[in-house]
Amino acid sequence: MTPEAIALMAGAVFVVAFLYSSVGHAGASGYIAVMALFGVASAIIKPTALLLNIAVASIGALQFWRAGYFQWRLFWPFALLSIPCAFLGGYANLPSHFFKMLVGLVLLFSAVRLVIKPPEETEPHLPKLPVAIGTGASLGLLAGLTGTGGGIFLTPLMLFRHWALTKNVSAASAMFILANSLAGLAGNFSSAKTLPRVAWPLLAAVMVGGTMGSYLGCRHFSATLIKRLLAVVLFVAGLKLILA
Repeated sequence: MTPEAIALMAGAVFVVAFLYSSVGHAGASGYIAVMALFGVASAIIKPTALLLNIAVASIGALQFWRAGYFQWRLFWPFALLSIPCAFLGGYANLPSHFFKMLVGLVLLFSAVRLVIKPPEETEPHLPKLPVAIGTGASLGLLAGLTGTGGGIFLTPLMLFRHWALTKNVSAASAMFILANSLAGLAGNFSSAKTLPRVAWPLLAAVMVGGTMGSYLGCRHFSATLIKRLLAVVLFVAGLKLILA
């Protein structure tokens, strides 16, 4: 790949990192779409997206934690089984076109619903422990299989079920994405035994974009704006999965 192409790709992933990190996400689905457009080999895309995800999710988790929005009691039940399940999903290399199309349609539906009828900031209620643990396991497996951190699935579910307020959801999602991305990359590395070199030039771009986006998301953006940005993120992610 030419230096010019790498520079253009870095600019694109910067924009993705900024947008996604503002809602507590890390951008894996966006990075996957960008790399696919630039003709990166499919075997390289998944580990690269997870590596970039880890960088942005680390920044986002720290920013939302420092702003006081992270709640351990909201995070740990979802993360408990999601981490080993994400490892399994990352290790597996399944033919999954139909699966990705189905997940993409769910994300598009969530995006439309967020635009038409965004959930109100009502008093949240935590789910029962078995529900949270089972949900986390399912979303962790989805995260590993799709090469994402799982936040694109967890965030809308938490909002629509009123399990937490918007910025608390963003904080939990950022940490959830970080944990699952680490597990997914570990699983992929166990299978592939290598990390792609093309990932390293993109790290600087996503770290700058992720720092800017997560800072604005936790410090300055309103809950309403975050929901609108989330709708854009879900639409992009859903479209990517359908067209992949």
